[in-house]
Amino acid sequence: MSDLSAVLWDMDGTLLDSEKLWDIPLYEYAEKLGGVLSLETRESMVGTNVPTTMRLLFADVGIEPSPEDLVDGAAWISRRTEEVFRAGLPWRPGAAEALRAVRASGVPMALVTSTERSLTEVALDTIGRDLFDVTVCGDEVDGLNKPLPEPYLKAARLLGVDATRCVAIEDSPTGVAAAVAAGCTVLVVPCDVEVTAGERRIFRDSLVGVDLDVLRALQSRTDCQLSRPSRTSGT
Repeated sequence: MSDLSAVLWDMDGTLLDSEKLWDIPLYEYAEKLGGVLSLETRESMVGTNVPTTMRLLFADVGIEPSPEDLVDGAAWISRRTEEVFRAGLPWRPGAAEALRAVRASGVPMALVTSTERSLTEVALDTIGRDLFDVTVCGDEVDGLNKPLPEPYLKAARLLGVDATRCVAIEDSPTGVAAAVAAGCTVLVVPCDVEVTAGERRIFRDSLVGVDLDVLRALQSRTDCQLSRPSRTSGT
């Protein structure tokens, strides 16, 4: 079996079917500004942090925001999202069982999310704080958010492990890019946005049946792929 040091979980769209809940405040705020949020822009927001989302939203409705507009908009969306979260957060298929199965194995686990700390704490009321050794939120990486590798690198540092010996579980192109850049093997379970194939990423339709043995096998598969010598043409 491969040496798997830790499992790093994304939250929105991976553990929780919460991207659809984010739709509510985002579309409402666009209407509040007198516009309509396009599907293309909404999809480009998936996996990003709040500041990036606000810039995309204002641009989509044709408004050049002041710094105060961005702050006020982020605060409004945060308050509204908290209301929506507290009304109930649905799990993605198999996610609750996969979390418990991996946790029971004793391997270290981290939650790595672009969602800010205050809203993550609300979500953890549903997910369970005791399942994670560390949590890294979108407002805790000094602006180096997904798709940059820092969120996953920070989680690995906090756990005291090498990111290349971790499996990250993601649903979005933004999150997958961050995990791949950090050197993780990535289990991709797409939710609302298509993710393209590529290095270090292995796809699955859902988290149903996922446990430590499944994740170790994914790590081993990636190790084998990366250790194969490159093919060169001969004469």
